[in-house]
Amino acid sequence: MPGHRTDNPDLTRYATTRTAGGLLFIAGISARRADNTIPGVRTLANGAVELDALTQTLGCFDNLQILLQAHALDLAHVVDVTCFLVNMNDYGGFVDGFNQAFSGINPPTRTTVAVHQLPDPLLNVEIKAIAATSGSA
Repeated sequence: MPGHRTDNPDLTRYATTRTAGGLLFIAGISARRADNTIPGVRTLANGAVELDALTQTLGCFDNLQILLQAHALDLAHVVDVTCFLVNMNDYGGFVDGFNQAFSGINPPTRTTVAVHQLPDPLLNVEIKAIAATSGSA
């Protein structure tokens, strides 16, 4: 499942999606690909790691779209997102990615918070979402 770790069941013993009351609840999702790689990670010549918030935000929404399609939905059905950033200095790149993802459709409500860290040090963005399961938002 893209966006979620699958290599350690003890770390992923939760539902990635759950439906209730006409809504689809989607657990926090990252840019992690199905092959366990993470877009937006660049190792510099000196060994330092650079994380690109725009690329990771777009990766989160790509993975969200995959989960939504499994329920015959798309981003137009998303009514609310909660977004977690490791560094608020990445807010500009995050907003650019958010705006690209929802270009041409009615965007959801959004809460964005800074967190101390995410489960993988190569992640700087995570997004959880709620989507309407009938009609569009």
